[in-house]
Amino acid sequence: MIDAVALGIFFLLCALGALLALIAPEKHCPSILASLGLLAAVAAGIAAGCALFAGHPFTAELWPLPTGSRLVIGLDRLSALFLLVAVAVFLPTSVYSAGYLGRYLGHYSLRTFGVLYFGLFASIVAIILARDIVFFLLTWEVMSIASYLLVNFEFERDENVRAGYLMLAMGEAGTLAVALALLLLANAAGSYDFTALKSAGASLGADLRWAIFLLSFFGFGVKAGLIPFNSWLPRAHPVAPANVSALLSAVILNLGIYGIVRINVDLLPATVLGTGVLTLIVGTVSAFVGILYATAENDAKGMLAHSSIENMGIVTAGLGAGFVFTAADRPALAGIAFVAALYHLTNHSIYKALLFLGAGTVDYKVGTRDLDRLGGLIHGLPWTGLFFLIGSLSIAAVYPFSGFASEWLTLQTLLRSGELPSTAIKIVFALCGVGLALTAALAVTCFVKAFAMGFLGMPRSQQAENASEASASMLTPMAALAVLSLLLGVIPTFVIPTLSDTLESVGDGRGATQALIPPFFAGNTDHAALPAQFATEFHELGAQMGEDIIPGRGLVVLHRGQTRNPVVFAMSTSYGVVVLLMLLGVTWWTVRRVTRGRRTRREAPWDGGVRHLFPEMTYSATGFSNPVRVIFDAILRPRTLTDSKEPVSAHFRMTITRTRQQTHLVDRLFLDVVSRGLMRVAAGLARMHHGRVNAYVAYVLVTLLVFLVLAGLNYRGGP
Repeated sequence: MIDAVALGIFFLLCALGALLALIAPEKHCPSILASLGLLAAVAAGIAAGCALFAGHPFTAELWPLPTGSRLVIGLDRLSALFLLVAVAVFLPTSVYSAGYLGRYLGHYSLRTFGVLYFGLFASIVAIILARDIVFFLLTWEVMSIASYLLVNFEFERDENVRAGYLMLAMGEAGTLAVALALLLLANAAGSYDFTALKSAGASLGADLRWAIFLLSFFGFGVKAGLIPFNSWLPRAHPVAPANVSALLSAVILNLGIYGIVRINVDLLPATVLGTGVLTLIVGTVSAFVGILYATAENDAKGMLAHSSIENMGIVTAGLGAGFVFTAADRPALAGIAFVAALYHLTNHSIYKALLFLGAGTVDYKVGTRDLDRLGGLIHGLPWTGLFFLIGSLSIAAVYPFSGFASEWLTLQTLLRSGELPSTAIKIVFALCGVGLALTAALAVTCFVKAFAMGFLGMPRSQQAENASEASASMLTPMAALAVLSLLLGVIPTFVIPTLSDTLESVGDGRGATQALIPPFFAGNTDHAALPAQFATEFHELGAQMGEDIIPGRGLVVLHRGQTRNPVVFAMSTSYGVVVLLMLLGVTWWTVRRVTRGRRTRREAPWDGGVRHLFPEMTYSATGFSNPVRVIFDAILRPRTLTDSKEPVSAHFRMTITRTRQQTHLVDRLFLDVVSRGLMRVAAGLARMHHGRVNAYVAYVLVTLLVFLVLAGLNYRGGP
C-alpha cells in the first residue's frame, strides 16, 4: 500500500512541477525543478525501497483498452532495482540543476526545460512500471520524444539539431524492432499482458524464439548504445546540457538493458548457447571500441559518452555469460554473471552521473570542455577536482572503489568458462576475457588523462587560470555521488544479496548469494551449513571480524570450489579499506616522527634547465593519448582534413598544422556503406525519371509482364 501511495504522490509532484514551470517566472524555474524534482525522487525511492528491500511487489489495473484488455502497472524487485538506480541519479541531478541552469537564463526557455524534465522523469518511471505491451510502448515513445527535445534544447546550434535527429531516428528504428518482438510474443499468448506473455513463452518454437531474441536484443541495444547501432550516442550526449547528459548516460541507457533483461531473462528466458555467445561478443566489442574512442577523445563530455558505450558493453558481456551458463545448466555461475552485470550497471550509473556533473561544472566555470585548453583546475576548483578524481578512480576500476568490485566479479565469472563442455565456447570466453582486460587497461589510461590534463599541471588557457569553484548547490550532489561511488565498492557483501534477490524475483537468481557470500558470521542462520574445517581456517584468518557489530553473512566475497581447490576466487574490499587506512596512518605517523625537528626548504621544481616553463611546453591531452592513436590507428583511421608546414623564423622553426577528424568505426564499416548503397539506388531511380512518356509506359508493361509470369509460375506449382 505504501508503494502505491508513494507512486501516486510521485506522479502528482511531476505534474505539479511541470505546471509550475509553465506559470512561474522563468528565473524561479531552476529552484522549482530542484525542489520538486528532489521530492518526486524521494517518493519514487520510497516505492522502490518497499519493493526491493521489503519484498512488497504490487500490481494494479488501470483503464480498459478497446481490444478488451486493460493497462497494467506493477513493481517487482527487478523493476524496483532499475527504479532505485534512476532515483539515485535524478535526485542529485535535480539539486545540481538549481545552480547549473542559471547559465541558460535569458538565452533559452527554462519553462520548456522544466516541463520536459518532469515529463522525462515521469515517463521513465512509467516504463519501469509498465506490465503490458501497449502501456510500455506508449511510455517508451514519450521518453524518446522528451529526451530528443532535451538533447535539442540549445536548438540554435546546428550540431545539436543534427545529433537530436540522429538520436530520434535510430531510436525509433530500435523501437520498431522491439514492438515487433513484443507483438510476436503477444500473438502466441493471445494477450498484451506480461504475465500472459511469460506463460506462453514455453510453447514457442526455436525459430520464433531466435527471432524475438534478435529483435529485442538489437532493438533495445540501440537505446543501450551497443555495437553496431550506437553512432548516435557520442554525438547526442556531449551536446546536451550537463544535467541531461548525466540522465542520458546514467538512466536512459539502463532502460535498454532493462528491456533486454525483462524479455530475455523474465518473459522468454534465453536458453540457447548461441544467444549467450552473441550477447557476450557484442558486449565485449562494444566495450573495447567504446574505451578506445574515449581514450582518443579530448572533449570531456565526448570522452564520457564513449566511455558509456564501454560500460554498457561490460554489462552486456556479463549478461551474455549468464545466458551461456544458463543454457549449459550451470545455475550458480549464471546467477553470479547476472549479479555482476547488474552490479556494474548500478556502479556505472552513480560514477557516470558524477563525472558528467563534474564535466558540466568545468564547462560552466571555465567555458570549455577541451582538455587541451584546461589544466591546473585543482587550484581554482578543488572540490570539483576531488569529486572528479573519485569518479575517475571508480570508472577506472581502482581498488577499493565501486568499479573495481563489479569489473573484478565480471572477469572472474568469465574465467569459470572451464566448466563449460564446448571447446569453441571456451575459446570465445577466453578471447572476450582478454578483450575486457585490455578494455580495463585502456580505461585507466583514459581517466588518468582526463584528470591529469584537466586538473593537474599548468593552466593552458586564460579561462582555466581564472576558474573559480562552483556553488554549494552544484557541489553537494557531486559529494553525495562520490560517497556512493566509494560505498558501493566497500560493501559488496551487502549489494550482492540484494541483486541476487532481484533476479530470484523473475526466477533466475539461482542462489548467487550462497555462491558468493559464505556465512562466516556466527550469528547468521546459514553459518552451521559451512564445513567445520573450512570455517575454522577462515576464522583463523579473521573472516569473522565485525560479526558483533555488523549484520549480514560476512564481509568476504568468495566462491567455493571442490575439495582439491576449496577457494576459486576471493576478495574483501571491506577489510581491505581498513588495512589501507591503517597503512596510511602508520606511514603518516612514521614520516612525521622521522622528519620532526627538520628544517624544510622549498625550491622551484627542476624543469630541465629551461628558464621559464610555458604551458605550451607541457604535455597536452592530445600528446598523452597519442601512443594509443598510433597503436590502434588501423581501427581509429581518422580523416586528415588539413596538413601544412610553414616557416616562422630564420632558425628553421616550422609551424605544423594538422587537423584530423575521427570517423567512428560503425560509421565507416556499416552506416557509410549503407548510405552509399542507398545513394546509388536513389541515383538510379532519379535517372529513370526523365519525363519521357514512352519510357513510363514501358515501365508499366514490364511490371505487368513480371506479375503475369509470377502468377503463371504460382498456378503451375499449385495443388
